[in-house]
Amino acid sequence: MKIALTITALAFLCSAALTAQQPRPGPEHRLVSSMQNKLDHIKQNGERPHPDQAPTVMTEEEINDYIASGGIKLPAGVKRVRLEGQSGQVNGQLTVDFDEIRAGIRSSNPLLSIFSGVHSVHVEADAVGSGGTGKVHVRSVSLDGSEVPRFLLELFVAKFITPKYPTIGIDSAFKLPNRIDVATVGYHKLTVSQK
Repeated sequence: MKIALTITALAFLCSAALTAQQPRPGPEHRLVSSMQNKLDHIKQNGERPHPDQAPTVMTEEEINDYIASGGIKLPAGVKRVRLEGQSGQVNGQLTVDFDEIRAGIRSSNPLLSIFSGVHSVHVEADAVGSGGTGKVHVRSVSLDGSEVPRFLLELFVAKFITPKYPTIGIDSAFKLPNRIDVATVGYHKLTVSQK
């Protein structure tokens, strides 16, 4: 896993959730059905020769409940995720076990030693989707309230993330699934339109 992967895959949920596993709904996850219905609609609409272009809106509460229910398989080492949407920006609160992320990869660089053990991680990322392409730019990452210097974040991503996920980095671009043309992160919601 990696911090950038989590932001890319989760912060821009429309891509990750549409390839999701079956969630474990329960009384504590009251919004899972609503989210699953919207994801099913997006998938079915994308299979039509001429998709309905009416936007589908997913609320922050639905997205977070869906993630918490197991609807999205989190990368190894990511224990908990909570997302908050703002205009064009996603803030993520994560609990991350960096030893799981680093498993099997060694580094003698002492600067990378801060990426060990379990930490509370805060990530701020810009996210936009247009023309069928999603783009995510990780603006900042903090561990336990202390911002990680940019060069150190880049070093970590290059050493531990990119080898496992070559298309993911601090700046990522990916094709949106199911004929999604536009994805817009708004205040506490994600709106997608298909074409």
